[in-house]
Amino acid sequence: MPPRNAIVSDAARLAARLGDEAYFAAQCWRSGLLGPEPPRRLARLALAFARFGMLGGAIGMAAVRHGDRVGVIDDRGELTYRQLEERTNALANAWRERGLQAGEGVTILARNHRGFLEAVLAAAKCGARIVLLNTSFAGPQIREVAGREGTDLLVYDDEYAEMLEGVQPSRGRWRAWSEQPGPDTLDALIAGSHTKTPPKPAHGPRVTILTSGTTGTPKGAPRPEPKSLSIVGGPLGKVPFRAREVTELCAPMFHALGFAHALIGIALGSTLVLRRRFDPEATLASMERHGVTAMIVVPVMLQRILASFDRQAAAGERHDYSSLRIIFVSGSALGPDLARRAMEDFGPVVYNLYGSTEIAYATIATPDDLQAELGCAGKIVRGSVVKILDERGEEVPVGTTGRVFVGNLVQFEGYTGGGGKEEVGGLLSSGDVGHFDQQGRLFIDGRDDEMILSGGENVFPAEVEELLAGHEAIDEAAAVGVQDEQFGQRLKAFVVLRDGASLGEQEIKDYVRAKLAPYKAPREVVFLQELPRTSTGKVLKRELAG
Repeated sequence: MPPRNAIVSDAARLAARLGDEAYFAAQCWRSGLLGPEPPRRLARLALAFARFGMLGGAIGMAAVRHGDRVGVIDDRGELTYRQLEERTNALANAWRERGLQAGEGVTILARNHRGFLEAVLAAAKCGARIVLLNTSFAGPQIREVAGREGTDLLVYDDEYAEMLEGVQPSRGRWRAWSEQPGPDTLDALIAGSHTKTPPKPAHGPRVTILTSGTTGTPKGAPRPEPKSLSIVGGPLGKVPFRAREVTELCAPMFHALGFAHALIGIALGSTLVLRRRFDPEATLASMERHGVTAMIVVPVMLQRILASFDRQAAAGERHDYSSLRIIFVSGSALGPDLARRAMEDFGPVVYNLYGSTEIAYATIATPDDLQAELGCAGKIVRGSVVKILDERGEEVPVGTTGRVFVGNLVQFEGYTGGGGKEEVGGLLSSGDVGHFDQQGRLFIDGRDDEMILSGGENVFPAEVEELLAGHEAIDEAAAVGVQDEQFGQRLKAFVVLRDGASLGEQEIKDYVRAKLAPYKAPREVVFLQELPRTSTGKVLKRELAG
């Protein structure tokens, strides 16, 4: 018989878990994701979930609840939820007829459009392993990852055909977006198949999202279907998403941010506005035309939208963006200056999520958090545990900088090629260092692996980057460590000036020296037209350092 204290501990954990799930369910109810349903409709919803689970069943449940509502607006037009359900049924049936089995790999390389969603949802209905490739990867990276992750069926946009030469999976290659019709397109498969609901697969799907690859070859970060409402209930407790939003989904759906919000949007019966290529002017026009209520972006996209907004204001143009209630930002550091500018232009509607592909979500900064502390990453989302640990793995006092560790029910299981994040007590390292303030707000002080030792002092590039980004003449900045005879190491800054601005290297050094310790001033400043970035906005520092 287990010891009494172990039984009590298990009971306490079970009670806490049940309490969390009740909270998540309440948030889903409040948002309209869950609600009272007539018995007949409730039975259809339960059947869709029982047959295909949370991922594959999402579109079926949306079709039951929101069938005639427009589910997707993309460069080809509109599709209702009922049409999406029928098309994904037809595609799943076509793939099954061609031999696709549960557990086989469906690799997708596509931009934001209906074909991406159709491929993901149909693959989920087949119980496939879904691998999402980053559209900004080079050809060799794409071929390497497609081979490593196990590709039995390939879905791709026409523009990537040359990159994928040599990838010949057993279940075929299928074009998701093409200007030329043909029998190898998703449209042809759908048109030639039937829309009857496919049978239940042998087991549920798995999704592998790739890391950004900023420090080397991208790694696959798989996770099974969640067994908890935390994946939606946690964020809904911080961000007031509601059923039937009109969501401008700018973030790429192959990335965790865009993928999660596509699924949340479907679950809420929202209209997802998609565009294959991000364009800030087109985004602003779309926001006004469609009455967009929520926008999902990475920080560099928000920066470009604000620049377009400012140009409109300077030209005296008047536009109506009053329907916008939520700007949801993640993918890289938001930065205090960008947060301030966004709230000046659009009001207190900015929500900033701190997380990663591996750890999912940790904290969310609400408009109240950002108005109190522009540089914060917000407070812990219910369902997550966030601790700041020292090098011995012990928790540090409030206000003390240490390594950030996160745990929740939806974090990844380890990289597909082997290995994983450092783990302490069931919590995974985020790779960042940070601290909490007295109000429980998290601040990210920098990347653990970017810290340099300058004059015997720890220096994080993020502190200098944040300072430079706040200069009125600087549009964006990055910094990396370089060797220095006097201090051992110093920072080298890379600066992009705003249009029409003029600023010299010595002026930048003096500006940093006047506000920070002398050893934090960059040894050298390089002026660029733009910083090299991934498609999700992270600066490629290895290119700067090289």
